[in-house]
Parts: sequence; C-alpha cells; structure tokens
Amino acid sequence: MKVAIIGSTGQLGSDILEVFGEEAIPLSHDEIEVKDINSCRRVLKDVDTVINCAAYINVDQSEDHPDEAFMVNAIGARNVALICNARKMKYAHISTDFVFDGNVSSLRGSSQFNRKKKSYHEDDEPNPINTYGLSKYAGEIFIRNYCTEFYIIRSASLYGKKGARRKGGNFVEWMIEKSNNNEIIKVVDDVIMSPTYTKDAAEMIKDIIETKLPYGIYHVANRGYSSWFEFAKEIFKILEINAKLFPIKLSELNRKARRPKFSALESKKLNKFGLKMRRWEDALKDYLNG
Repeated sequence: MKVAIIGSTGQLGSDILEVFGEEAIPLSHDEIEVKDINSCRRVLKDVDTVINCAAYINVDQSEDHPDEAFMVNAIGARNVALICNARKMKYAHISTDFVFDGNVSSLRGSSQFNRKKKSYHEDDEPNPINTYGLSKYAGEIFIRNYCTEFYIIRSASLYGKKGARRKGGNFVEWMIEKSNNNEIIKVVDDVIMSPTYTKDAAEMIKDIIETKLPYGIYHVANRGYSSWFEFAKEIFKILEINAKLFPIKLSELNRKARRPKFSALESKKLNKFGLKMRRWEDALKDYLNG
C-alpha cells in the first residue's frame, strides 16, 4: 500500500509519516498546494490512500482572514476529495473538535455557557461558533458529497514531538519553557477538551485504514478530558515541577474568536470495532518520558 501524506512536516503529519514507514510518500507544502486543484491533480497519483493533514489552524487569525481559512480547510478538502474520487483512492481527512459549539447559549449578547455533560460522539450534530470551525465543517461537507471512500478523522488539542509549525511549538512545551523561565503561568480552567498525543492519533489512523473500517466519520482522541489548567497541572505533576500556575477564565484572554467551552471527543465507532485510545494522562506521561 502506498500512502500520500499531505502536510507531512507538521505535528500530526510527521507522526503519521513515521508510523506508515516505507509505505508513506511525504508531501510538504512546497510539493503540493491543496488550494490549487491542478496541483492536487498533478501530485496525487499512483497511491492507494491520501491522508490530508494540511490546514489553516490559527483560530483567531481565521476571523481576520476567512478567505484563506476557507480556501485551505474547505476548498482544499474539496480539491483532494475530487481527485481521490476520480482516481479511486481512499481519502483520510483530519478535522477538529471545533466543529462543535460546546453548548454555547445562542442568545445574542449572552455570556452564559452550558457545559455539555458527555463527550461528543460521531453522530452528534456539528454547530461551529467560529470561522475556523466553520471552514473545517465546510470541508467535511465537501468530502461527504464529493467522495465515496473517505474517512473524516476528528481529533483535538494535539501535541507531539514535532510541534505545530505555525504555532511555534505545542502547549506542553510552552508550559515547560515558562516554568524553566520561572514565569507566572496563567491557564484557562473553563475550557474542557481532550488532550491528544499525535503519536497515538497517528497509530489509530493507521489502524482505521489498514483494518478497512467502514467509511465515515471517526473521533480519534485520547480518552477522558480536562481543562487546559488541569492539563497543565498534570504536566508539572509528572515532571515534579513546582510551577507558578494559576487558573483564569477564557474571558480574561480577550480572544478574537469564540471557543467551545466543552469540546471533548469520544468514539462510539472505534469501540464497536474493538479499537480503543488510551487515557490522556497515560499518553502525556509517555510523551514526557520519551
């Protein structure tokens, strides 16, 4: 099997490249431009599967540059879907927990949030509340309507050895760096998500493809959930660091884009087929001890 990996130099793409080994064909941004269908047509050939990790991932910048977010996350997804469908290639596309709203009150001007009681499953209805989430959901819709052999892989709050190229690292490394600099660290305690180690996500994506699970949407995230503050506490607990860590509220950050207050992911479908992600605490310990 030959697997083309778009975005192979990124945080998740680099781990997917590693788990597929000799079967993988790496495609960086210099080698393929998903916004350009002619580039996709020229490059995507002679492979069995395409995994698309390319994305415009800056949530706040997406509010100022919605055209770019939609070109990469929606039109890019469409272009790859069209080529995969025409050439009978399987398509695995990486999406996000931000397609969900976290049960945010829809009342105009309301500052009230209602936390969801349970993690989101694959059959829960998306309702994005920011441009980034909208662009990713639009990409999902394109794929479902333009491609027959597809896997939409929703993941969340990724961290990995490579670090997100456009973010300049990952949350775990930022926490460690700030503690090393003896900084006062303030982290939100009212945003709940599923911290996910890219190594675990990559291995599960490989299992989904190689096991030939039924096509459709799958949630791939480490089990359980935490606030970003709880996640930071666990990092320092494992490393036995006495950091100057304090909780704050999301509203104190004055972010341009709204965030879902609860976007934890869980997979009913993986459990059905005997596949299971490990808990986020175990994955984090592995990352920090690796």
